[in-house]
Amino acid sequence: MTARPERWDVFCRVVDNFGDVAVALRLARCLAREHGKAVRLLLDDLTVLARLRPEADPALARQEIDGIAVWRWDAGLFEGGAVEVADVVVETFGCDTPEPYVRAMAARDPHPRWINLEYLSAEEWVEGSHALPSPHPKYAPLTRHFFFPGFTARTGGLLRERDLLDRRDAFQADRAAQAAFWRLLAGAAPPEGALKVSLFGYAGAPYDSLLTALTRHAGPVWVVAPEGVAAAAVTAWLRGNPAGERGGVSAHAVPFVDQGRYDELLWACDLNFVRGEDSFVRAQWAARPFVWHIYPTDDNAHWVKLAAFLARYTAGMDRAHAVKVTALWEAWNRGDALGKAWPAFDAALPVAAAHAEEWAGRLALQPDLATQLAGFAAGLGG
Repeated sequence: MTARPERWDVFCRVVDNFGDVAVALRLARCLAREHGKAVRLLLDDLTVLARLRPEADPALARQEIDGIAVWRWDAGLFEGGAVEVADVVVETFGCDTPEPYVRAMAARDPHPRWINLEYLSAEEWVEGSHALPSPHPKYAPLTRHFFFPGFTARTGGLLRERDLLDRRDAFQADRAAQAAFWRLLAGAAPPEGALKVSLFGYAGAPYDSLLTALTRHAGPVWVVAPEGVAAAAVTAWLRGNPAGERGGVSAHAVPFVDQGRYDELLWACDLNFVRGEDSFVRAQWAARPFVWHIYPTDDNAHWVKLAAFLARYTAGMDRAHAVKVTALWEAWNRGDALGKAWPAFDAALPVAAAHAEEWAGRLALQPDLATQLAGFAAGLGG
């Protein structure tokens, strides 16, 4: 008799637009495909999922995507105990598990293993907080464990599908596949030797300054911005046109791209401007230079997180080149002085490219997040 697969519930509330759902979906997919878990993904906003995966129907309360059961997380979903509690329960990004579900968890024997998957951070305190338990004050001995993604062996690692790097390498070695990708996305392929740039960020980034600075690059520049804030900025810079050339920069505001195509966009470019958490991680796996627009917080805590990652990321660089990278990242996030920081960063791009490859290779030596999470849950028993 075949044992039933272990059941996992992954909860996700949409806070940061695409990033939260993107991470939850990638995690759920890895757990199902690579670790044989029966995964139910509970989302409070299916419209965002439908942008990432066009086959998703936001009108359906329950559906299956990529072998994952996707349920709309409505306020009354768990009232009356109608939903069976999973073996392992994962809260993503501090979204609180609903009270009726927690009561059912406390009543279940054995208790489910309960894990809070935290936001990614390069701060040193993460290592000391990773995997710590927190007994529930009301439903003891029900215990939640905090699980931190990260960049070191003392954290939970980063999301990475088993075949991701092989697919990346094959795509980056296939010029015909890249040309076909560009024609499908932008209607044409970049000119030979062009600096290819992807542009994705929040409101407030100095898009106009960047695009103007790119006109000073020694050679043709090819910029692609998927639908959103950056695409609107490109259109404004082109004086109302979604695509065109200005000062040697060929810029394109293109339609929204799903997860798979976005990976290919990162792989096809020489420099990627990214934001939030999901595209931030995917840019690192692309093994290309990148610039991160961190999600701004009212208390300015994001500056600490940005500095922590920059310190870790540039630690292996020559100090002069590290200063150039840091200056551009800070200008991009502060929204000023980008024109001043760009020339030095531009000149250092060959060094940044070699560093990005080395960085991605170093990260790949660590077990991926889904593998570590599955192993951690298994170690909790249940």
